[in-house]
Amino acid sequence: MSPVLWGLLVVFLVTLFATVYLTYTVVRDATAARYGLNNPPALSLTEAPEFQPGVNINSPLQAENGPTPIPWDGANRVTILVMGLDYRDWEGEGPSRTDTMMLLTMDPVSRTAGILSIPRDLWVNIPGFDYGKINTAYYLGELYNLTGGGPGLAIQTVEDLFGIDINYYARVDFSAFENFIDEIGGIEVDVPYELSVDPIGPHNTVTLPQGVQKLDGATSLAYARNRETFGADFDRADRQQQVVMAMFDQIISLGNLPRLIANSPRIYNNLRSGVHTNLNLKETISLAWTVAQIPRENIKRGLIGPNEVTISMSPDGMDILLPDMDAVRVVRDQVFATTEGVAPMATIYISNPEELRQAENATVSVLNATTTAGLASETTTYLRDQGINVTETGNAEDKSDTTVIIDYTGKPYTVQYLVELLNIEANSIYSRYDPNSLVDIAILVGADWADNNSMP
Repeated sequence: MSPVLWGLLVVFLVTLFATVYLTYTVVRDATAARYGLNNPPALSLTEAPEFQPGVNINSPLQAENGPTPIPWDGANRVTILVMGLDYRDWEGEGPSRTDTMMLLTMDPVSRTAGILSIPRDLWVNIPGFDYGKINTAYYLGELYNLTGGGPGLAIQTVEDLFGIDINYYARVDFSAFENFIDEIGGIEVDVPYELSVDPIGPHNTVTLPQGVQKLDGATSLAYARNRETFGADFDRADRQQQVVMAMFDQIISLGNLPRLIANSPRIYNNLRSGVHTNLNLKETISLAWTVAQIPRENIKRGLIGPNEVTISMSPDGMDILLPDMDAVRVVRDQVFATTEGVAPMATIYISNPEELRQAENATVSVLNATTTAGLASETTTYLRDQGINVTETGNAEDKSDTTVIIDYTGKPYTVQYLVELLNIEANSIYSRYDPNSLVDIAILVGADWADNNSMP
């Protein structure tokens, strides 16, 4: 196959990540039909086409400290974590959080594949950081320069949540998504009702009327990301699937394919800086050939949606989604199972808040922020009687009219218990991550507690 056609294949592999397996199948078949190519039933990991000079097919598109993949042997299930980031949201200041997380999985034996969307506000245990929104896992891994970086911690977090192995990751920047839609000439979507969307950047809100609309890359991204509807993130997942299908339809249109083939080297060069993955090109093409054999009806789609979560608030006042792990496992099994059988349980989930608090085993310091002598000692005795592990008692450096609680390591259920027990105001709860803190939680008892408390 010519270097141009292999360039096109790689371009559409990038799109495969962004559009959830659909694009490559059509392009591969259409290209074969147009040019009389014979597509092999599968391309093994030991086979490789001829590439343009300077392209290293064994080198992954990631930083040197990126996570080591679990190599795919071509016969067993393979799973990829796809993440969408947008550096422009952060104006170049510090690491980004993930805006989109999606699991792609494929079983070559049963010829089935699956897509599982993960809401960014899902409240989960982040290894080494305890509980937080799942979209902060990437951020924390980058911020603290952990082994594997942001992708490594994100992979570990998702693996622990679902009880699965993840072979690879792909991080797609929103700029790459926008650029590709512009390259294919935009997409047509059927907007279900009038909707205002905000492409990234100031003063460019677009109001989309109900009905079929032609969208460019920036507006398509804004449409897919919009959360300002009744269903918030869950509606957004539906729109993302709608955009996926619109991209699929646009790519296979008769007028687009020859132009894309002609422009494939330039498209590849433009997009590769926006995609980072621990897949190398050789593995990528092998995956693509195998995916191309999967019938569309064998691609299962799932979402951790309103039936699998409870809308709640974190101890420091953030809107979060608490997962019902029994329901989450059902969705996982629907997407991952190759038969109607139920896969093993992913994790042991405890729904009783008191048991969750005890499982956190948080250490607590009590500091007197008043002029009332002995207040910290009395409060320590009281809290220990309630089962709180107070390991430090003393005086605060500053005085305070109100009682303050500081969570250093992420112990949400203990914080929530203390907030209710001590009647702490919402604006007096702080989350200040410090892995070197001697305690998990600090309580600065203020004048309000000295004047009115529940101690005997």
